[in-house]
Amino acid sequence: MMLARPLARCRRQPVPLSGIRRVGCRRFSSATSANSGPHNPVASSSPPNVLAGLTSELDRIAPRFDIEASQVQIIRTPSQFYETLKTKILNARHRIFLSTLYIGKTEHDLISTIRQALLNQPELKVSFLTDALRGTRETPNPSCASLLAPLVTEFGPDRVEIRMYHTPNLTGIRKRYIPRRINEGWGLQHMKLYGVDDEIILSGANLSTDYFTNRQDRYHVFSSKEVTFYFGQIHDAVSSLSFRVQPRPDEPAGYKLEWPESNAAPSPLEEPKAFVSAAGARVHPLIQPATATTKQSELLPPTSSSSSSSSPSSKTTDTIIYPLSQFTPLLNPDTSTEKPGLATVLRHLASSALANSSWTFTAGYFNITPEFKNLLLASNPARGTVVTASPWANGFYGSKGVSGMLPPAYTLLARRFLESVIRAERQKHPADKSNHIELKEWRLGTVGQPGGWTYHAKGLWITLPESDSERQQGTTAVSEPSEPKGVAEEQTPKEQPPSGSGPSISLIGSSNYTKRSYTLDLEANVLIVTTNPQLKQRLGEEEAWLQEHARAVDLDEFTRTERRVSWRVRVAMWIVTALGGAL
Repeated sequence: MMLARPLARCRRQPVPLSGIRRVGCRRFSSATSANSGPHNPVASSSPPNVLAGLTSELDRIAPRFDIEASQVQIIRTPSQFYETLKTKILNARHRIFLSTLYIGKTEHDLISTIRQALLNQPELKVSFLTDALRGTRETPNPSCASLLAPLVTEFGPDRVEIRMYHTPNLTGIRKRYIPRRINEGWGLQHMKLYGVDDEIILSGANLSTDYFTNRQDRYHVFSSKEVTFYFGQIHDAVSSLSFRVQPRPDEPAGYKLEWPESNAAPSPLEEPKAFVSAAGARVHPLIQPATATTKQSELLPPTSSSSSSSSPSSKTTDTIIYPLSQFTPLLNPDTSTEKPGLATVLRHLASSALANSSWTFTAGYFNITPEFKNLLLASNPARGTVVTASPWANGFYGSKGVSGMLPPAYTLLARRFLESVIRAERQKHPADKSNHIELKEWRLGTVGQPGGWTYHAKGLWITLPESDSERQQGTTAVSEPSEPKGVAEEQTPKEQPPSGSGPSISLIGSSNYTKRSYTLDLEANVLIVTTNPQLKQRLGEEEAWLQEHARAVDLDEFTRTERRVSWRVRVAMWIVTALGGAL
């Protein structure tokens, strides 16, 4: 636990990440021991030097945490995610904070687990942050808000706090007339941060039965007091800009939303412009690299101090964590870090230094921004893969009304992306008829039918060219982790990359990398940069198992009758955009 260097100045200093140098102003370390040798000069084409150029830019964009690779655990399945979360909650001693889009209205088992934790530890405090539109949509019928409110009644507001964020983009006439089922298209609290004491799970998964059983996502556990404390500050900041849920057992809804006078801004429904102005002052300092005016005490947990920190040259690490946040609705001007951070990564990916890298980009709802699409298409990978949900694995498949149009809408967007891939590949490789970038659709059964799963994973993995050459040296057969019934009935050893190969860069979090992610929603992500062989291998295994139920598709796939997109869907997409919403 340390602040690696004084914050009064920003100057270049060598920090060993297996040879990486960095430029930056805000650096934390939760590394428990040095695990690499002294800094040695490396050739300009080596992986550490390639990563050094990237990290020196990222250090100017976002906060940075240096951790041990062993502090990152990757969870595979929804059921493992749920059991891990419940176990950590039951063992909590001081604090639990859960930021999510919503908690399922029938998640009584999860609430029972939280209640038991509160009974076990009288000093334990629990804070919930969800979205107000999604969390109250079913009112006056049972909802997320009515599910949580009794905890406040039982344990008191000093121990249990329930906050619900409301976007400043949906007010007045819009809020009055846009139906509840689709009003989420104007902005949401979309972060997924599950913090317990000194550990945090970052994911794209919400807290409901499908995310615990048959909706595939990603889940990383970070066992770092500093990282957890940081995201706890993010949680607290947005909570201070949100409505508070008060139990009202005598009312049909069972709760009431109120705007506390102690909040950091006026209500977004009454004074949206003043809300944004005050919100920016609250969140901006948290998401930026430290400056000369940043107070050291604001950047670390209360038990940490600069006096206990080591100098950068005396501490080594092989893994860096960059929190990347997108808070566009709260910031004017927009100083969010996710979009510029990811753009920086993709620009490096498109550079000659990273030619012949391998990458995988995934989003369950694939509608990547034009900027990111063009950067991916500008890359020259040995292999580039985009994974998205098949219409039959889309969470909106079979939905009634307008939301039922979403799967074909994403089909149209996927087809347009594949057409762009083919055009770009022909321009770069006119004599090569094969594509270096492919589109895969993930499907396991059909949504709504027995054994049917949905796909909700999102993220990025980049394997450097040198790691690809290691793969040619041989593979090792390993047994896969056990899976829940319905994923794989038979377990057989599969060929895996040799130890030490795999992605050096990975992005995980809540974002879908769409227009709405960068204009309307609140997002929280982590970018991992590592040279640790074991963590690279584990990231590679994650990248591989998420593609076990994915198959490559070509343009012929979209000519099939069941894949044709009706004019109604195209018109609906246009209307949503015209009204200021986004997919």
